[in-house]
Amino acid sequence: MSRRRPTLAEVARQAGVSVSTVSKVVNGHLDVAAETRRHIEQLLEQHQYRQRRSPGRQAVGLIDLVFHDLDNSWAMQILAGVEQAAHEHGVGVVVSAVRNDNDRPGRRWLDNVRARGTDGVVLVLSELSPEQRSQLKALGVPVAVVDPVGDLSHEVPAVGTTNWAGGLAATQHLIELGHTRIATISGPTHMLCSRARVDGYRSALDAAGLTVPDEYIGYGDFTIPGGHAETHRLMELPEPPTAIFAGSDMMARGAYEALFERGLRVPQDVSVVGFDDLPEAAWAAPPLTTVRQPLSEMGQMAARTLLRMVAGEKPHPRRVELATELVKRASTGPPPS
Repeated sequence: MSRRRPTLAEVARQAGVSVSTVSKVVNGHLDVAAETRRHIEQLLEQHQYRQRRSPGRQAVGLIDLVFHDLDNSWAMQILAGVEQAAHEHGVGVVVSAVRNDNDRPGRRWLDNVRARGTDGVVLVLSELSPEQRSQLKALGVPVAVVDPVGDLSHEVPAVGTTNWAGGLAATQHLIELGHTRIATISGPTHMLCSRARVDGYRSALDAAGLTVPDEYIGYGDFTIPGGHAETHRLMELPEPPTAIFAGSDMMARGAYEALFERGLRVPQDVSVVGFDDLPEAAWAAPPLTTVRQPLSEMGQMAARTLLRMVAGEKPHPRRVELATELVKRASTGPPPS
């Protein structure tokens, strides 16, 4: 026999506050003292309280998918994977983009999640504030993450890829071609995936007995302009690199453009390796050597994990890394003689 969910009045009585105060916490209003809010949220979590769907709303399940940015095919591949898993379970998907510097959705997003009666949230290269995490937990809305930005609570399941191994494989490939001056353009330093790819790059160079000058490690933002600007900086060094490992295919495309503007050829003058294997990587001129990460599969796995949590199951394991693969194309070759 299932346990009856307590009413707001019962929660209020246990908390020693009014029903309206409990209602404010459930509905995310901020005019409640922090200590009182925490006490009420603990009681809501203890009773596994979930907000009922609003009257007239269809009973179909709904998950929120939150991206850092939607302006690229990287996001579209993850979206395709999430939508496939959602379709298999008869669940709808609402998509949001953060579009700010702290990788967190704004306050209005949480209001919308509450109003929609969202069953769960998938975060992609984005994160929640402590207040948002606390409120979702109090509402009984589980969260799963694709490519976590930072360190996560052990309660939050995450799906990623073998970023360190990918960075290692890309750099080893360039070393095997004879390159010794190998630079990298990393993504944002606060992102775990960026740091892991650079660590793999460093490990390959260390194993080969090659020194990494500090100026050979550049930082972009996973965008074409980021790769473009960093490549120009690298090529102006007294000893410019003969190979560049870009932390994303978009930054590799920016590297192509910068090298072309300087009259340099790929790969005859500078070899370039990307990371992602987006569809356009095979269409580049020349076709881009890159590290493939299974983006659609990552989205599928995160969504399926989330839906199991919605059904009351505990995810196991909580951290999953899917394998990367080096895809060799025409953008890499021996260094110029």
